[in-house]
Amino acid sequence: MANEKLFTVAGTATNPDGTVKARFANDLVARIKILNKAGCTNINLVELPRAMTKLEALQHLQGMGITEGDAGYVVANKIAEKSRAGRKDEVSVTLKTGGKAKAAATSKQKEMA
Repeated sequence: MANEKLFTVAGTATNPDGTVKARFANDLVARIKILNKAGCTNINLVELPRAMTKLEALQHLQGMGITEGDAGYVVANKIAEKSRAGRKDEVSVTLKTGGKAKAAATSKQKEMA
């Protein structure tokens, strides 16, 4: 995915209803203000060492060890979700001994054709 958006800030925050979500932004101060205004608590955002995709940012957060408890669970689930999404672009090819090749394309690849 060459045109995936890049972010310089990532972390977690708890919504007013108690759900914890992974958050991404490019301006730390503005994002904190928005989250505070929305009533979010436990805001834990960090500036990333370089612009990263969501998957890279989540892996960086996990590597830093700043995500514990519910936040750690959310980050781990989001990493799994993003990893699965990346695999949707793969093409699998199987060859039967009869000599005919059979290719399976994802719906996204069919749309591009």
